Amino acid sequence: MIEQDDFDINTRLHTIVRGEDEAAMVESVGLALVKLPDVLNRLKPDIMIVHGDRFDALALATSAALMNIRILHIEGGEVSGTIDDSIRHAITKLAHYHVCCTRSAEQHLISMCEDHDRILLAGCPSYDKLLSAKNKDYMSIIRMWLGSKEMVRVMRKKGIEHHPNFRAVKHVPFDQFIQLVAHAGCMIGNSSCGVREVGAFGTPVINLGTRQIGRETGENVLHVRDADTQDKILQALHLQFGKQYPCSKIYGDGNAVPRILKFLKSIDLQEPLQKKFCFPPVKENISQDIDHILETLSALAVDLGGTNLRVAIVSMKGEIVKKYTQFNPKTYEERINLILQMCVEAAAEAVKLNCRILGVGISTGGRVNPREGIVLHSTKLIQEWNSVDLRTPLSDTLHLPVWVDNDGNCAALAERKFGQGKGLENFVTLITGTGIGGGIIHQHELIHGSSFCAAELGHLVVSLDGPDCSCGSHGCIEAYASGMALQREAKKLHDEDLLLVEGMSVPKDEAVSAVHLIQAAKLGNVKAQSILRTAGTALGLGVVNILHTINPSLVILSGVLASHYIHIVKDVIRQQALSSVQDVDVVVSDLVDPALLGAASMVLDYTTRRIC
Repeated sequence: MIEQDDFDINTRLHTIVRGEDEAAMVESVGLALVKLPDVLNRLKPDIMIVHGDRFDALALATSAALMNIRILHIEGGEVSGTIDDSIRHAITKLAHYHVCCTRSAEQHLISMCEDHDRILLAGCPSYDKLLSAKNKDYMSIIRMWLGSKEMVRVMRKKGIEHHPNFRAVKHVPFDQFIQLVAHAGCMIGNSSCGVREVGAFGTPVINLGTRQIGRETGENVLHVRDADTQDKILQALHLQFGKQYPCSKIYGDGNAVPRILKFLKSIDLQEPLQKKFCFPPVKENISQDIDHILETLSALAVDLGGTNLRVAIVSMKGEIVKKYTQFNPKTYEERINLILQMCVEAAAEAVKLNCRILGVGISTGGRVNPREGIVLHSTKLIQEWNSVDLRTPLSDTLHLPVWVDNDGNCAALAERKFGQGKGLENFVTLITGTGIGGGIIHQHELIHGSSFCAAELGHLVVSLDGPDCSCGSHGCIEAYASGMALQREAKKLHDEDLLLVEGMSVPKDEAVSAVHLIQAAKLGNVKAQSILRTAGTALGLGVVNILHTINPSLVILSGVLASHYIHIVKDVIRQQALSSVQDVDVVVSDLVDPALLGAASMVLDYTTRRIC
């Protein structure tokens, strides 16, 4: 084909050995590396154009790079899914200039630390010819077909070569091949041609195996990963054969070659050849001192609850090294002063414990703007806690970065990093404590919502005429299943002398709480058991709503009441949920302090990420 285009051929190299098995590829690369230096010394090219991801192209790029010859690589940055990826990316690291075909490939090159100024998004050069192919006289070449030697052997063994509808051909000239592809009822195989060039015509493609599974494709491509399954291939043929899909321009718009020529002309041959990489900044290792190396990277975690204020030093592995607890003051001024005091003391103690504090994470009730570190407005349990900037005073005092989020969100973050949500793409956490909260992880990320109000799961309404809720509404899950709700019901029973059973007592100076209701239920108090069953049913209905709305792969019940509700919740799911979500597992969290661990995870995740 090169000869047909009247190119002057300076040198011919024969480097392919014994076909293309694994050993032959290695031998071919070695043979090319032996022969190429002499050729390149004679040619002395200004720029070497290397195309694609074949092993022979790797030999050419290696030789040129070692001989200080500028390399322009075409079609870098793509992902297919085999050894081709390693070869392609290796050529990328050797090349000085890059021409890529798709926006994703361009982004891959940038993330591989290639200089953005030396990358051209041009499209695929072959699309220039594909999109302009208008030859309608394809019947003269329709008898020709493309097959490998192995395919030819199989066809001969089966006697298929004698069938009038089959023909095996080693090579089809490109112009004729274009017409075959454009008018085929379907293309089947594992070539990149099927997922790239064929999209220009919208011809149906069946891609066999995993060789091209990572490439961008148009809607004309159907993957059969398990290519040894005959039934799947036949089913794919039934689905694809004879269809006509829209033409895809993912890989080009027909103007790649003019762009590449312009790019080539712009290259300054006097510019120093040394290749530069654009590495993102990373946190430097400050010291090689043994004390520094042995320090434990840790976070200060603050849990601002309705009753208690807790501060903990939490290690990277989720170990709570030390914890401090105080009653949460009622006024804003007392509360902020106590937080500062406890954090300063904990930071000082961390030095003695050989812990290096990376930052502060705060878990608090109410609606939080995590971007600004501001509590927008809190629950009634935490008074004087609206429009409060927590980040600034803590950061100014401790000279550390500070993260703030809602306690339900923090519980979800704790499960994602340390708990049963680790590695899961989608799950929901429900906290059952003094109130009812929650957090949603979707595609590995926490969902905050447009006004930071996502995952207010405690205020899902499960009854139109239910009890009043602290939010001002009624019939919310929290009005039935929270610790406050159970305490309210326990007081009612106690006032009517219906709470205590044999083996129970409540000291006069002790307030009746949810704990007493649970104790009474365990000792056989039928009314207490009924209240717990109603509370668990309300929670279960809320979980059913979550399953129908978000469809997570797991629901994690967290908090002190979780173990008392789990069986009732599962019963409600079996009775009320759609069959498609009844298999979603509901589990009890095994984390001891999810709020503290979640607050710590914000620090540990963000401060140890590479800065992009």
